[in-house]
Amino acid sequence: MDKDDRDYSNGEITVHWKPAECVHSTICYAKLRSVFDPVKRPWVNMKGASTDKIIAIVNECPTDALTFSWDDKKKQEESTEEIAKTEEKVSTTKVQIMENGPAIISGDFTLIGKRGVKLAQADTIALCRCGHSSNQPFCDGTHNRVGYKENE
Repeated sequence: MDKDDRDYSNGEITVHWKPAECVHSTICYAKLRSVFDPVKRPWVNMKGASTDKIIAIVNECPTDALTFSWDDKKKQEESTEEIAKTEEKVSTTKVQIMENGPAIISGDFTLIGKRGVKLAQADTIALCRCGHSSNQPFCDGTHNRVGYKENE
């Protein structure tokens, strides 16, 4: 666990935030601002919505910067087993273009670079679209710092 990682609990679940993994896709606060508000401290308010709503948004996080675990150990075990079953059945690849942010690719894929070299084989990656990332072709969140806006 990184020293900057944070955990937030509502008694049912604990949301784990790993800021080093975050590429600021904005899904969390664009869809559930009552829980995820980057201008407030702490920025996660676990009382802002139902557990089901929080889980739904956390599951949309493209980089696993946000994850959750059940506080009840039995529920956590059941959830882990269900996820494993679902992952066995699903082998699709999804590409999401985030407004003023990266292209998020998730699924079963391999990324090949321009010289034919394998760059990544992962479940989820974020590709830079602003051109300012210091980790090209991957997003490092720089678009958030430089104020990148599409179609300017």
